[in-house]
Amino acid sequence: MFREVRRQNRVLDDEIRITELLQNSEYGFLNLGIAENGYGYGIPISYAYDAETKSLYYHCAPEGQKLDILKLNNKVSFCVVGVTKPIANQFTTLFESVIVFGKAIIELSDDEKRKGLRLLVKKYSQGYEELGEKYMDKSWNRTFVFKVEIEHITAKAKYH
Repeated sequence: MFREVRRQNRVLDDEIRITELLQNSEYGFLNLGIAENGYGYGIPISYAYDAETKSLYYHCAPEGQKLDILKLNNKVSFCVVGVTKPIANQFTTLFESVIVFGKAIIELSDDEKRKGLRLLVKKYSQGYEELGEKYMDKSWNRTFVFKVEIEHITAKAKYH
């Protein structure tokens, strides 16, 4: 179903590093299906990774193009990039990246919605969890949470 990485010498198969990249990258690019104008739709977005369930959580407004597309086609990919370093005199770049493929779930229970928001607060506002709970309650009805259940991961790196 998924193509193999063409450059096998670039495959990053270090599960620990892949998990670190998914947990620690500041943001990634969520790639959705085709929008009503016929173009693919990809957006930079913050997220939280749940290593236990192999899921990614996102929050957004309760309406918009992203959700409209997900309602029509919930298959997505999500890319994060780690360290990059151009090597000018060699005409190359050192890099590491992870792409996950999965299905977006947009109907979450309140408990799972809160779980996703707590993971986001822990990642982006560590030390402010108590205030985060109050903020969640205050903005509950105008905050939407969805998750992507990961089905496949590819990762590449060039370190030298």
